[in-house]
Amino acid sequence: MTDTDLTPRTVLKDFTGFLRRPQVMAGGGLRSTGNWRRWTWLTALMVAVLLGAILPLLRLWQYAFSLPDPVAFEQFPKEWLVPTVVILAPVSEELLFRGWQSGSRTALWLLVCAAAGIGAFVLALSPQWAMQALVLLLAAVAGALAGWLILRKKPGPLGWFARFYPAIFYCAAALFALVHLGNYGTASLIAVPLVLPQFWAGLVLGHIRQQIGLWAAIAAHAVANGVTIGLALAFG
Repeated sequence: MTDTDLTPRTVLKDFTGFLRRPQVMAGGGLRSTGNWRRWTWLTALMVAVLLGAILPLLRLWQYAFSLPDPVAFEQFPKEWLVPTVVILAPVSEELLFRGWQSGSRTALWLLVCAAAGIGAFVLALSPQWAMQALVLLLAAVAGALAGWLILRKKPGPLGWFARFYPAIFYCAAALFALVHLGNYGTASLIAVPLVLPQFWAGLVLGHIRQQIGLWAAIAAHAVANGVTIGLALAFG
């Protein structure tokens, strides 16, 4: 498919087709023919739906049920807010939620090691577990390095991963959304719609990750975060 074939209509058709049956794809990166245009249309779609539909409805939901605004941003010094939202969050969240969605042995093993590393940091919050946390962290780092060296020559997705990927895709998007409930300092059924923006973004970013590649998903995530935080800072 050439650049001229990639109209908004064809990109939207590809996206809705992917949502009907998510699948592991080879990607190709932003250097592949047409992928810059595809990335532009998909990122524009994500931002337009967020700003034009989801966020206005979200404000009405907050007003109707007296739900709070996000409090997570208050935890950051002002000078760190934009770099955290526009750079750190997109990179870390895409690696954690979509970096492993190639389904390769290497990617899934690194996900296990990342989970162990996160567990080490959680353990370290309790002083009596500090030594165990250090051992677990070192084991996670060593395991990640060893696994990458051993498994990196087997890039294809595992059979079971490809077979169950539709469920994996939607579960990952839902989990990506639900962890953002922490932004509001509340967790209740009435608050779940507050993370619809993240669920929508997870669907689009998951498609970008498969259709184009991980770095394209990181870039789209950064653009969406930059636009929303920019508007938030500009209009309070």
